[in-house]
Amino acid sequence: MITTSRRDFLKTAAITGLAATISGCLSAWHKNDTGKPNIIYILADDLGYGDLGCFGQKDIRTPNLDRMAHEGMRFRQHYSGSTVCAPSRSCLMTGQHTGHTAIRGNKEYYPEGQHPLPAKAVTVAKVLKRSGYITGAFGKWGLGYPGSDGDPNNQGFDEFFGYNCQRFAHNYYPYYLRHNDKKVMLPGNEGKKTEQYAPDLIQKQTLKFIEANKDKPFFLFVPHVIPHAELLVPDDDIVRSYRGRFPEKPYEGTDDGPNYKIGGYGSVKTPRANFAAMITRLDKHVGEILDKLRETGLYKKTLVIFTSDNGPHAEGGENPAYFDSSGGLRGQKRDLYEGGIRVPMIAWWPGKVTPGSNTDHISAFWDVMPTFAELVGAEVPEDIDGISFLPTLLDKKHKQKEHEYLYWEFHEQGGKQAVRKGNWKAVRLQVKKDPNNPLELYNLQTDPREKNNIASQNPEIVRRMEQIMRQAHTNSDVFLFGQSQYRGDR
Repeated sequence: MITTSRRDFLKTAAITGLAATISGCLSAWHKNDTGKPNIIYILADDLGYGDLGCFGQKDIRTPNLDRMAHEGMRFRQHYSGSTVCAPSRSCLMTGQHTGHTAIRGNKEYYPEGQHPLPAKAVTVAKVLKRSGYITGAFGKWGLGYPGSDGDPNNQGFDEFFGYNCQRFAHNYYPYYLRHNDKKVMLPGNEGKKTEQYAPDLIQKQTLKFIEANKDKPFFLFVPHVIPHAELLVPDDDIVRSYRGRFPEKPYEGTDDGPNYKIGGYGSVKTPRANFAAMITRLDKHVGEILDKLRETGLYKKTLVIFTSDNGPHAEGGENPAYFDSSGGLRGQKRDLYEGGIRVPMIAWWPGKVTPGSNTDHISAFWDVMPTFAELVGAEVPEDIDGISFLPTLLDKKHKQKEHEYLYWEFHEQGGKQAVRKGNWKAVRLQVKKDPNNPLELYNLQTDPREKNNIASQNPEIVRRMEQIMRQAHTNSDVFLFGQSQYRGDR
């Protein structure tokens, strides 16, 4: 029998422990492992509150997102930045609501792109990049034409691949996509040929980014284009499994503007089957991202959030009512009722986020920046409107701060405003015609579908909501509210 004294044992253990520590440090140095979690934010385009199985959808298959919800947390009262694309993304990037953020509408520039974020804008990508993160965006941008101050490469992203212009993203078989400042031509998408499906090409680059940066902390923004606008999808097993399941009425629409259509909306013969197949394809892409995290060993050190930029659309032959895409809520895209701005959100982080959990914490896109900043120990500008929901994510609800109110303004359809304060929701329509138009008032606790306007019964609440609307709006030289819609068109 070999015996070891206590002193010798402790000495050996200390040496062994020191060696292990040194080895671990060298390994961490070799992998550039700072201990900071990776962050992936997946943003669907025009996906409604009720379009996912885990949020009540009965007819469309979303097994990967349902599993993600089962393994993570559902946010049941989360709101988009706006009810259309560009301002919603501006709120997300800047941490400011539409009364303050730089982009407040879909202002188009030709031949390609939208009104740019200013150079001085502080985006979530800039915040994370300053904290040592590699940053990538793969999908649809819409916050600045190529080469402008708003170009993604000028707003904190090391790499961009996809559509710079959200108008071009109406087409799923484009002539080209953009990789940083270069055009990537897509041979085969000319004439009547449709060979290269852009969402699949973007997905390949998304997975490539994860693989290339697996040893570094990264922020991956995935503004997916599905199920926006044109209802086109490759003729594969997914779409064939849906055909014949729904009564179809072929859509006879035409091109909706100066875009490079291939086939146009008129090529959509089975819009309902195509719509369902597109969402299942989106779900497949999400599943591939989660699988890549497991394959690379990153799944326990990566926070993944999935949500949508606004409520469901009624374009390209889609009918939100058929699939109950708004999840029983009133309204759709371009409305400030709940169906236009309340969106599904799922947070997934094995070992950190409680599996199968739900929260009714009231949050919005402008909360994303402070949440990610708190997660990585970064500073944010003082003029943001967001509040970190990290305590909710990590089941520390006693530390969760709450919003006094949420505010939206929308510059189309005569101008609209909305405020949520606790369970109270106020909506004002036709603001440009009359800035003092009477408010509609709803109690979302008892009337989540906003059917009963109770403004006349609650004059004090109405006055407070009117006051918030006045205070929350600041003037913009470009996006005019209460006057002409836009100024400075190019």
